[in-house]
Amino acid sequence: MELQILSAGAAKGLVNALEKAFSRAAGATLQASFGAVGAMKEKLLGGAPCDIVILTAALIDELAQTGHVRGNTSAALGRVRTGIAVRHGQPVPDISNRAFLKVSLLTADGIYLPDPQRATAGIHFVNVLKQLGIHSETEAHLRPYPNGATAMLELAKSAAPRLIGCTQITEINYTKGVMLVGPLPGEFDLSTVYSATVCTKARNPELAQRFVELLAGAESEDLREQGGFEC
Repeated sequence: MELQILSAGAAKGLVNALEKAFSRAAGATLQASFGAVGAMKEKLLGGAPCDIVILTAALIDELAQTGHVRGNTSAALGRVRTGIAVRHGQPVPDISNRAFLKVSLLTADGIYLPDPQRATAGIHFVNVLKQLGIHSETEAHLRPYPNGATAMLELAKSAAPRLIGCTQITEINYTKGVMLVGPLPGEFDLSTVYSATVCTKARNPELAQRFVELLAGAESEDLREQGGFEC
């Protein structure tokens, strides 16, 4: 038996961490696709097979209203903030306030981020650059990727100096080779609640609900908090 999952990149580490234990207990395998929330929503609406969808709570509510998911099965995983990352071993930039964040971004030779049109953190970060008045100055240094997890993997692989990244804190914490500098300063804070729910066309809704309960339940709370979810 197989469960098809469409998930925001912010929950990739959590899903992967729970996969083996769930497969053993339930006798089922997970087939998960991860990406920007906009891309995952498009896949679902386009008819991609899906038993469970994990997106922002706001999008889950929207999909429930249009009948694509079972709203009464939704469960919140927790709140995730957007943060700044660097490669392990690299100097840690000061991002403690607006002025220091601006300097750190202007002096970076490469800025890694998720899709600035369809990813929650990517959209927000571009707006931060505009609010700082440095979007045009930094645009040539932007390194966008389909999702934050891929952006962080590419940041970890690069050997170039003076690189910085911005995405959801969970995607930073679950990526080897990068480290979390900290969340964006208060005035630029973005905290997003993610939820999981069973799709209306789920082939095995009872099994799907079982995994949703594992994702959002007390059994995984410590794991979520270690990864960057604020439960």
